[in-house]
Amino acid sequence: MFGGKTLIASLLLALPIGGDLRADTPAPQADSLEVETFTCAVLLYRFDRNQDGELNKNERAAVREAFGQLDVPMLPTKPHRYLDAKVPSYISATVLESMDNTPEDNPITDAGAALGRVLFYDRQLSQNGTTACASCHPQEKAFSDPRQFSLGFESGNTNRNSMSLVNLRYTVLLGRHPGFFWDERAPTLEAQVLIPIQDKVEMGMELPELENKLQQLPYYPPLFEAAFGSPQVTRDGISKAVAQFMRAMTSFDSRFDRAAAATGGDDYSADFKDFTAEENLGKSLFIDGVAGVTEIGCAHCHVPPTFSMPKSFNTGLDLYYVDQGLGARGLPPNDPLTPSNDGKFRASSLRNVALTAPYMHDGRFKTLERVVEHYSDGVHPHVNLELAFNEDSSDTTSTSGFRMTPTQKSAIVAFLKTLTDESLLTDPRFSDPFVRLAE
Repeated sequence: MFGGKTLIASLLLALPIGGDLRADTPAPQADSLEVETFTCAVLLYRFDRNQDGELNKNERAAVREAFGQLDVPMLPTKPHRYLDAKVPSYISATVLESMDNTPEDNPITDAGAALGRVLFYDRQLSQNGTTACASCHPQEKAFSDPRQFSLGFESGNTNRNSMSLVNLRYTVLLGRHPGFFWDERAPTLEAQVLIPIQDKVEMGMELPELENKLQQLPYYPPLFEAAFGSPQVTRDGISKAVAQFMRAMTSFDSRFDRAAAATGGDDYSADFKDFTAEENLGKSLFIDGVAGVTEIGCAHCHVPPTFSMPKSFNTGLDLYYVDQGLGARGLPPNDPLTPSNDGKFRASSLRNVALTAPYMHDGRFKTLERVVEHYSDGVHPHVNLELAFNEDSSDTTSTSGFRMTPTQKSAIVAFLKTLTDESLLTDPRFSDPFVRLAE
């Protein structure tokens, strides 16, 4: 166990709110700890020696010493609310419900998402205690990785760029239920959660080992009890809790949302009165397509209001792909007009895309400007390309695209920047709950 006798002895000092730290006070047993033991009120009562309402470096060190040099979460005294997504008025509840992938056996609960938050940020989920889910999905980057490839628990590189986790709850589009990851290999969000944990590069844990390891940590039994009615740590509970937490990461408070609501409806083609002329031009190009041809507009693949993809597409990044994406899974073509799935990938939502560089499955583009340049003039005529540019597809020596002017390119970038939701980046419900020393 983490800290052995030192940890057990320190756990016996845990007191409920209003408790007395006198030497003759009977102490609760270690296995009777409650969620309240790890709330802000209790931890500040015990360790905030200068009573300034926060823990400084020395006080944080005292917390770690009390728990056997183990990071512990400091949970809100009043539990966060995860149940209700903040949705602007222009998006109907019916539309949103039709996109919701929440299974009947795992609805979002405040206690379940609170457990998921702790699991998401806990480095103990990795083999050597160095890597958490949040290590590759920091909140300030809209839960994406600013590195081209993420670093695993032993500093090895992953083979794809880490995607943003925003709006994973709303992925059912145009009657399709796409899977998760760039190649859709996880059929559900619950299945997705456990894959990086077991990956030999990312976190390196076997599930039985993970269950046993987390069972020994003092904060998980009470959190599992609160979430699922049993203190037993299980892989099913882990996957469900983290999935609940990620489904709660909804993002609908951008300038785009406020402007759409002010305009009074979901007519995305109409000019938004709160947009600049450049932003409205970019919106028109995105929604209605270049020269009004919607079939080659951005929204054909990135469907508003979530700006998510209904399936994997080949976007002509290469003529010959090293990483075949969906094609490597050996499935029948997901479109009758393409001979295979080679080179097809499904990106995450474009919401907050200005914060999620680098772009594409391999992080090849460092800026939005470079992405737009690709779609304007850099599209390779791959046999699985589903973008129609009305050019000679037999010519494999040249690239094609929307052929946008510099003004149009700048307008597209300006519009994409209106999808940034600043409130998500600092929302305490999704922040790191752990008491850590400065790194």
